[in-house]
Amino acid sequence: MIFKLGNDLIFPPVELAEADGLLAVGGDLRVDRLLLAYSKGIFPWYSHGDPILWWSPNPRMVLFPEEFHCSKRLARTLRQQKFTVTLDQNFCGVIQGCAAPRRDHTGTWIIDEMIAAYIKLHDEGWAHSVECWQGEELVGGLYGVAIGGMFFGESMFSRVADGSKVALAHLVTRLKEWQFDLIDCQMNTPHLESLGAREIAGEEFLRLLDASVVRPDCWGGGVGEGDRA
Repeated sequence: MIFKLGNDLIFPPVELAEADGLLAVGGDLRVDRLLLAYSKGIFPWYSHGDPILWWSPNPRMVLFPEEFHCSKRLARTLRQQKFTVTLDQNFCGVIQGCAAPRRDHTGTWIIDEMIAAYIKLHDEGWAHSVECWQGEELVGGLYGVAIGGMFFGESMFSRVADGSKVALAHLVTRLKEWQFDLIDCQMNTPHLESLGAREIAGEEFLRLLDASVVRPDCWGGGVGEGDRA
């Protein structure tokens, strides 16, 4: 049974999600609803013209920061310091980069309503971006939501080879420094698996989530001048 949300700030238990992870439809993307959703292991994902769809897949794809896999090629790229990496310096540019058309996809789920909602989350200090630059050109990055010791990854993009991977490598380094517990990657993809992400049972994810989101916020702030990578 798919639950239909109204104006009340409530979600059904995630254990009631369909086999594909779909839990509920409707509602809105206001900040307090999004924060409640993430704190319960739920996220929005839908296409233009559809009602808002809320998901909580089981199993769950996650990346423990200490399990991040840095390939030999990526390690070489990091040593060459081709890029400058910053945090929270161009959130709008990153989310728009993630929303741009890609060669292997005909559309995007990061529609205008989603962009506006996550910019609002960013303005209120919950959503964060990692920017990868070559000179003054934004060539890659990622964004997500941080609550307590949990980072909920949403999307990444790259306009040059390894742009998004460099951004993720720097994010992982920062999350380790700030003692984050986990990165929620949501859905399984070969790309994420190649970077060290793995699936865990939904019950285990919820146990880790409950312990992590009640911690004092771990996000340590942006990087002004930028790190070389």
